[in-house]
Amino acid sequence: MSKDLKDKYVELIQKNEGIIHKVINLHIDNTEDKKDLFQEILLQAWKSFPKFEERSSFSTWLYRVALNTVFTFKKAAKKKVGTSVELLPDTKTTEGHEKPHELLYLLIRNLDKVDRTIMTLHLDSYKNKEIAEILGMKVNHVNVKIHRLKNQIIESYKKATHG
Repeated sequence: MSKDLKDKYVELIQKNEGIIHKVINLHIDNTEDKKDLFQEILLQAWKSFPKFEERSSFSTWLYRVALNTVFTFKKAAKKKVGTSVELLPDTKTTEGHEKPHELLYLLIRNLDKVDRTIMTLHLDSYKNKEIAEILGMKVNHVNVKIHRLKNQIIESYKKATHG
């Protein structure tokens, strides 16, 4: 790989590193697994970068690489352990009230992996067409899913905060 291509890769990764952290944090709890996955995503992106054709934005492409790497990791981990139990983070403040942003993350984390991914991308301001491209879905399906997921999350949020 040429020096120019390496420099471009490093620059793009630095600008979009938050995507990797977000994908990992929404799908993985274990700190060591998060560190390992970060490195694995960088490796997979590095291996695939020469084939990146810029038909989509780099951030869209990186999201797809990160998601595929996380899903592969989770599938392999599930085979090793059988089933995994994810611990829910503490969302209470010292006064006993829910932290709104942490409750939102908790509600999103409790969605299945595809719905969680759709909402994460939506909250990151990706257009529905880009979400469909990343996930290999039809745009109309993404539109319907987002509408239903918003309603589901709103109802769950109301139940969690108002009983």
